[in-house]
Amino acid sequence: ELLKDSTDKYDPRDVERIEQEDALVEAYLTWRMYVVDDTLKMIDESLLWRKEFGINDVSESTIPRWMFESGAIFLHGYDREGNKLFWFKVKLHIKDAKTVVDKKKYVAFWLEQYAKKEPGMPLTVVFDMTESGFSNIDMDFVKYVINCFKVYYPKFLSKMIIVEMPWIMNAAWKIVKSWLGPEAIAKLKFASKAEVHTYIGAEYLPPHLGGSDQFKYTYPPLPDDDFQTPLCENGPMASDDDAESKEGEMESRDTLESSFNSEIVAKPKKVNCFVNTSSKSFYFCYEK
Repeated sequence: ELLKDSTDKYDPRDVERIEQEDALVEAYLTWRMYVVDDTLKMIDESLLWRKEFGINDVSESTIPRWMFESGAIFLHGYDREGNKLFWFKVKLHIKDAKTVVDKKKYVAFWLEQYAKKEPGMPLTVVFDMTESGFSNIDMDFVKYVINCFKVYYPKFLSKMIIVEMPWIMNAAWKIVKSWLGPEAIAKLKFASKAEVHTYIGAEYLPPHLGGSDQFKYTYPPLPDDDFQTPLCENGPMASDDDAESKEGEMESRDTLESSFNSEIVAKPKKVNCFVNTSSKSFYFCYEK
């Protein structure tokens, strides 16, 4: 009955999935504790959202390039339970009404990518709030991210880890907890730099959180360690032939400590020069 005469209401591709994929319907039922009325409401909201945002047609080419380059959102690494990590670098996000729709589509892009690669596998969301402040808090955007897991992508959320939250934001996150609802409150974890090791091993934590992961966000290609080939331990390998061009690209990216609203801030570099006295050749070492 819900799907009857729904040609204009929903995307036909989503209707077909609901009709054919038992596992998808099971996910909605499980997430709503097998209460049929609640499940139907969730499916309705989810399908309406998918059509409104054109989720089935969201792709790399439909999203502004600067969003990928900003490094504010990406998939990388795993928690101690083997769940993929979905990183939000909060300091790179600044509220901007002009870009809010594109930002929401950007989040959906990553969730769709992951759903296709790892169907049925949960994600762990990490809000890295290091060096963030009030200007980085966008409650509407946070509510949208929560709704993605609460309504639009059932059974996707393993846990949501809030790392290094400034104490001045306690009130804001109390509001966030109220949005989650009782079924998701247990999935919300607040952690300091020391406590985050409880959930994520050092091999997948960046140095500023006390880890040893030297992964460097890059775009292109898509900055998910599963998307890049060929791979070294923490990212794509560069051949000797393209080392010089890669160095130039990295220097450009280092200047892109941009906010999530495409503002670009150049970072100064310290350059050390070393001389090999035997060969009279010069070696340069670049540091941030």
